Amino acid sequence: MHGQVSQDTPVGVSAALIWDVYRGLELGRLVDKIASDVIGRVEVLEGNGGVGTVVKLTFPPAPGSAESGYMKERFTKVDEENRVKETELVEGGYKALGFDVVRIRLEIIEKDSESCVVRSCIEYEGDDKLVDVVPHVSVKPLETMAEIVAKHLTQNKSTPA
Repeated sequence: MHGQVSQDTPVGVSAALIWDVYRGLELGRLVDKIASDVIGRVEVLEGNGGVGTVVKLTFPPAPGSAESGYMKERFTKVDEENRVKETELVEGGYKALGFDVVRIRLEIIEKDSESCVVRSCIEYEGDDKLVDVVPHVSVKPLETMAEIVAKHLTQNKSTPA
């Protein structure tokens, strides 16, 4: 079984500005700074933001729970020309639910000089027994992250951080 879930999030900042954040490690730094309570804490385990970089995202505890989930992902593609970043989960997150492969693709699509779309996509592969888990695969956290980052960039137009 394989499939994908995607969402386009329109944002009111230029594609170049948001790509400066999304392309490497700045996204994790910014999430830590402005959205760790919503998205989670990001820790760089290896690499400098290019292909091969491994990061760990520790999610905030769910309401009424003391436990935090996590996921580790490896950057597999950073396409500067097309503004596309792809990662593959290596541990935790949807992989912990039993999926064999989980890829996250983030694409920045320019609309005009002051706006763009952040396309977030999760591709998954796994055993047919996961059919009941598939409805829980959601890009909502990626959509929320795009909205929070765009709002921050709009309020602080001069720099991404």
